[in-house]
Amino acid sequence: MRLRFGTFVFDEPSRELTSDGRRVPLSPKAFELLAALLAERPRAFSKAELRERLWPGTYVGETSLPRVVGEVRKALGDRSAEDFVRTVHRFGYAFAGDATDAAPSESVPSAIESGVALLWGERIVPLSVGENVLGRDRDCVVRVPSGLVSRRHAVIVVSGELATLRDLGSRNGTLLRGRRLERPEELADGDEIRIGPALVVFCRLGAGTTRSRR
Repeated sequence: MRLRFGTFVFDEPSRELTSDGRRVPLSPKAFELLAALLAERPRAFSKAELRERLWPGTYVGETSLPRVVGEVRKALGDRSAEDFVRTVHRFGYAFAGDATDAAPSESVPSAIESGVALLWGERIVPLSVGENVLGRDRDCVVRVPSGLVSRRHAVIVVSGELATLRDLGSRNGTLLRGRRLERPEELADGDEIRIGPALVVFCRLGAGTTRSRR
């Protein structure tokens, strides 16, 4: 499911929400809530149904669902708290906006603003200006579901022409150019980064053919 609404593009396969090409951070529960509301729009979900979707077989307090709804509304910039997520009085919630299918090219943030990306196998992962986290969490730019990888393993910070790699205190460490990263280091085109079983290559777009360093 890839949908455009307002300035946003919701890309379920890559678990990304963007606005004008910039990533909008969402917790896993907030992402799942928005996915459910979009998938069956304009149907209204009862609170009980949403709680079962987000926390299956688990008892949660009455404030848990409103807290997640509030996170989604804040991320979407709802001025009236009803622009996209509508409260159905004494029942639940529904998606209230108009959503249309988004082209595949709209589903990921544009790398033009930063000019850098990661090559992961055959996949190109654009990097945004600011922090780009690699790890096991679902909201990571590069998500590696492996026990060898920490939830938030490492981060690439992009600022202007500078891209810096920093380990986030991971249990098994981050390798840069084949050696363990001990301190933040600036990245160059073609640098190999390894976290657990995943090997990615840092690329500067437009720098010609990127080759992995040996």
